Amino acid sequence: MLAQVATSSTPTLWIVVGVVIVAVIIISALIMRQRSSRLRAQFGPEYDRAVAQTGSRQRAETELAARKKRVKAFDLRDLPPGARERYAEDWRAVQARFVDAPAAAITAADRLVVNVMRDRGYPMEDFEQRTSDLSVDYADEVTHYRAAHAISLKNDRSQASTEELRQAMVHYRALFEELLGANPLGARTQVSA
Repeated sequence: MLAQVATSSTPTLWIVVGVVIVAVIIISALIMRQRSSRLRAQFGPEYDRAVAQTGSRQRAETELAARKKRVKAFDLRDLPPGARERYAEDWRAVQARFVDAPAAAITAADRLVVNVMRDRGYPMEDFEQRTSDLSVDYADEVTHYRAAHAISLKNDRSQASTEELRQAMVHYRALFEELLGANPLGARTQVSA
């Protein structure tokens, strides 16, 4: 009789096991989809760039999550108002310098952005690590930083046109304003070439 009860409950047991397995698969898929949505929302275009670079959504998401964890360990801070005003004044001087010496102004703009990042608490490792770190909190602006840096490298080889240098200033300014916070530069203005 015991064997008969065990045999009759075996199909029921397999049905329950099957339902549990399907439920686990569905829940796992939903969790992964939510994770993907959160990362895509946070990183914006950087998410797509990471997927293209790694060749896999899963590897990209693992990398982006690692970036978040790394940056969370930093002692990031806002600039005090006096430092913001000093940096804003330095930016105005760099921008004014652009009119007479655009190549030198680009070098100064890059250095100014790096100084603000350092004062905010970002480590100053190589450029790629800086952009990875910045992408966690400044996903849109890191695209500007990459574009400005690429033009800056052309500038170092004396191959950048005045228009490219003007674009680099616009790109540096986009990141600079966000890093500074509280927009002490006021309304955005065009950089004249």
